[in-house]
Amino acid sequence: MIAPSILSADFARLGEEIAAVAGEGETRADWVHVDVMDAHFVPNLTLGLPVVKALLKSTDVPIDCHLMIEDPDRWAIGYAEAGAYNVTVHAEAAKDPIALAKNLRAAGAKAGLSIKPGTALEPWLEALKHYDTLLVMSVEPGFGGQSFIPDVLAKVRAARRLVDTGHLKLVVEIDGGINAETIEQAAEAGVDCFVAGSAVYGAGDPGKAVAALREQAARGRAG
Repeated sequence: MIAPSILSADFARLGEEIAAVAGEGETRADWVHVDVMDAHFVPNLTLGLPVVKALLKSTDVPIDCHLMIEDPDRWAIGYAEAGAYNVTVHAEAAKDPIALAKNLRAAGAKAGLSIKPGTALEPWLEALKHYDTLLVMSVEPGFGGQSFIPDVLAKVRAARRLVDTGHLKLVVEIDGGINAETIEQAAEAGVDCFVAGSAVYGAGDPGKAVAALREQAARGRAG
C-alpha cells in the first residue's frame, strides 16, 4: 500500500495534488496521508480539522490522518467523526491509548498508534491489540524531507512477526524518508503501507511515482 503524504504537496493546490494520485490501477494511492501538527507535540504547524473536512469532500481516496498533537484523547475523535478512514495518534501523547482506540473505532474510523524512532515497541504491545494500524516513524516527527533511520526496521520486523503469528491484527505502516532508495529494505522488513512525501510529490508525475514505489515494495517484500 502506498500513502502519499500531502506534507510535500503544494498547499495552495491540495485538491489537485490529491487528484494527481487518485487515478486508476497501480497509479492510484491506497491512502492519502495527512500530517496534522500543532506546534506543541512537534515544533511545526501544518493544518487541522477544517482543512481535513475540506479534503474529505474533495476525494474518495481514504484519508489517513496522522495526528502529531498534544492531548489526542480530546481532539482525535473529531477527525474520525468527520470521516477520516484511519486516525493515528502518538503513543507518547495519548493518556489512555486503549480507551482512545475504542472511541476512534466507535466514531467510525480505523485506529492507529504511532511510535517515534526512539520509542520501544514492547511497552505498547497490549495497547496495540486494540489498534488497526501501527505507524513506525523512521524519522523524528515534525518535518518533511528527513533521512531514513534504518535502525527502526528492528521494530518493524518484531511487529511483523507478531502479526504473522496472530498476536496482533494490524497494518504495519512506516513514515519518514521513504523513497526509491529505502522502500525495498522497509518492505523486506515487513511493512504493509508506505508513507511517501517528496518521493511522490517531488516527481514530475505523482501517479507514476506511486506505481513505481508500489513495484519496488513488491520486489522488496518478495525478497
